[in-house]
Amino acid sequence: MAYLDDGQTRAKSKQVGALRGLVPFIRPYRGMVVLAGVALVATASVSLVLPLTVRQVVDGFGADVALLDRYFGYALVIALLMAIGSAVRHYFVTRLGERVVADIRRALFDRVMGMSPAYFEKIMTGEVLSRITTDTTLILSVIGSSVSVALRNVLTLIGGLVLLMLTSYKLSLMVLLIVPAVVVPIIVLGRRVRTSSRENQDWIAQSSGKASEALSAVQTVQAFTHEARTRADFAVVTEKSFDSARKRIMIRSVMTFIVIFLAFSGVVGVLWIGAHDVRTGTMTPGQLVQFLIYAVMVAGAVGALSEIWGELQRAAGATERLVEMLNADDPVQDRTAPRALPRPVRGQVRFEDVTFTYPTRPDAPSLKGVTLLVEPGETVALVGPSGAGKSTMFQLLLRFFDPQGGAVMLDGIDLRDLSRTDFRSAMALVPQDPVIFAASARENIRFGRPEASDAEVEEAARAAAAHEFIMDLPEGYNTFLGERGVMLSGGQKQRVAIARAILRDARVLLLDEATSALDAESERLVQAAVERLGQGRTVLVVAHRLATVKRADRIVVLDQGRVVAVGTHDSLVAEGGLYARLARLQFTDGTA
Repeated sequence: MAYLDDGQTRAKSKQVGALRGLVPFIRPYRGMVVLAGVALVATASVSLVLPLTVRQVVDGFGADVALLDRYFGYALVIALLMAIGSAVRHYFVTRLGERVVADIRRALFDRVMGMSPAYFEKIMTGEVLSRITTDTTLILSVIGSSVSVALRNVLTLIGGLVLLMLTSYKLSLMVLLIVPAVVVPIIVLGRRVRTSSRENQDWIAQSSGKASEALSAVQTVQAFTHEARTRADFAVVTEKSFDSARKRIMIRSVMTFIVIFLAFSGVVGVLWIGAHDVRTGTMTPGQLVQFLIYAVMVAGAVGALSEIWGELQRAAGATERLVEMLNADDPVQDRTAPRALPRPVRGQVRFEDVTFTYPTRPDAPSLKGVTLLVEPGETVALVGPSGAGKSTMFQLLLRFFDPQGGAVMLDGIDLRDLSRTDFRSAMALVPQDPVIFAASARENIRFGRPEASDAEVEEAARAAAAHEFIMDLPEGYNTFLGERGVMLSGGQKQRVAIARAILRDARVLLLDEATSALDAESERLVQAAVERLGQGRTVLVVAHRLATVKRADRIVVLDQGRVVAVGTHDSLVAEGGLYARLARLQFTDGTA
């Protein structure tokens, strides 16, 4: 499984600094960051004032009631300020997290939707979905909670240490001796947490890829009774994900144990000495209580930071993965300043000495020096055995890939010099495996031209011989067709796809086995529609069934990536070459 190797050989996160990749997404919301920061500093500062009030209460317990009431009143005011500050901080931090993650998800989706098919030859769709969902959820947890809590605890730690020093210099020095013993495990074990977190996320992505692949082909899996094997394959990947998660949890648990035990053990030792100071009169009971509260706050802050550090490690790995995707190189890219395709589009298509090899099959060229000129308004059929390069020519014409040699041109301009959106708007495709979206029949056809009216949609459906079966659906054109068009037969899906192409009304029409799943009657109707549609347009047809291409202006015969013959049906049959052999296999009289 190549995608497993790819996932495991990706560079590991070296530090939490990988979170800097989130800065471009946070920068537009500086206002929220500032407000959240002000509330954060305010609540941390107020919480550090509370022990001072407690000290006054303890030391002044024997004072008059009015003074005691005033101290408790101060405590209530402090509690109110903390509540307000915490609520404001929570609102802005959580809102910021949701906003940033929504922007990241949109940026990822926008990036992926613009990637060429060459990119998807090296990564599974399920892994892409995992990054958009699982990885961004981790980042949401960090931005919406962990970072805020971490900063609050850092402020509490620093402020607490300063006030500890002011309360008792001697005891504070003893507390500081504990800090290295706590920090070292965080650094050492934190590295292992980071590594295992990245590994865990990789396995989760692969698990998602397995599930997506199996669910999208569930009928094939069941038809071949591969349910048990598919379940077993998914279980293996899922268990590996669990094992890596278990290892990460164990490391974090050990780190948490060490940090908390050392921190609180040190506090107990320090308090033991402090208790002796109270007995000798060198320290008041209020000072000891104040020191105790600050010590607990410092120890709690250290313990919380050890927990949050692990979350930051995981988020750093997730951020790294997302930044990888956002910065991934697309093999097919538009030029910085592309040429504009002249309008109106004439529809001349030219392949000039084109050589092409798929990236995943570098030793098996799909096209070898193909040269072909299709004049505007001409209908040209591409025929030949499977693997001859017919569909590959469509892939290059739509610029899903770029040829390694030669050029593919539209109206005399190299496609690499044009914007993909520009020249693709002049083309309409009916693929061999038609894509039906989880939407109504009307919206599936309107996908060809979103601004089309209902009347235009229905007219296109009639031209594609799809109107009658659509009207027989429970809600007609408003019937929801289900995911991947599960409510339709193969032939019905193709007719919807043809209606979509007809509605697009493009200058160049590409039909890739467009009638392969139609019955004889529907094929006759669709052929008539295609012939009407093809008038004045450039039409390229890929077909195995030669009956569908007999009326083409020219037939181009391909074999093993080369053009071996060009002519009309009758002339090619008379030549007696590859086309004649294919014709004899399909037509009972050998010359039909």
